[in-house]
Amino acid sequence: QVQLVQSGGGLVQAGGSLRLSCAASGSIFSINAAGWYRQAPGKQRELVALITSDDSTNYADAVKGRFTISRDNAKNTVYLQMNSLKPEDTAVYYCNAKGAVYDSGSRYFASYGEYWGPGTQVTVSS
Repeated sequence: QVQLVQSGGGLVQAGGSLRLSCAASGSIFSINAAGWYRQAPGKQRELVALITSDDSTNYADAVKGRFTISRDNAKNTVYLQMNSLKPEDTAVYYCNAKGAVYDSGSRYFASYGEYWGPGTQVTVSS
């Protein structure tokens, strides 16, 4: 069983910065691609940023130049650095990761999986 553990949300003033983390735990899980999504009250969940297995990145137009997605393969963790935050960035942020799951005993490949974190609140005050 793979869990994604999120941290780093909170309350910040407009113009401030936050860094979100998403760490895989539980079964042996090798993250291939990952992304951050957000959902504001009354709105649909939307893509914020993606990072692929070769570290290619893609961003929503609303966050380009302000947010940076990155990964630390040794820690099996994905980050979202958010700078110059705006009130419209207020939302619950979710991480998503896809990759290979390995049996913790034999360490043989078991399956491919896609997992979601529980979400973390980011509130930007004006």
